Amino acid sequence: MKRIHIGNVGDIKEKRARVVRIGELEIAVFKMTGGELRAIENRCPHKGGKLSEGIVCDHHVFCPLHDWKISLREGLAQAPDEGCVTTFPIEIDAASGELWLSLPEESTIAS
Repeated sequence: MKRIHIGNVGDIKEKRARVVRIGELEIAVFKMTGGELRAIENRCPHKGGKLSEGIVCDHHVFCPLHDWKISLREGLAQAPDEGCVTTFPIEIDAASGELWLSLPEESTIAS
């Protein structure tokens, strides 16, 4: 995995998202209640809506275009809808609060 520094945990407000662009890829990083972080592709599998602009409830985000419910844990659209988005591991350095996103080594994304 390739680790990419994407900021500090204090940069993202609770129940909000921050968009990170790495080459052509756009990733939404969400901070859940209690400080847990989740990173997913910033596009709904239905019509490509910006998930970072959606409403977060529990461990899901609702697409702002057509209200599709997407799991922030697995990236799966919830029934009756179908589809998925890529999720990415994210780490917080406990000492500094710095955020690190992990991408597959074989990724063709330019960093």
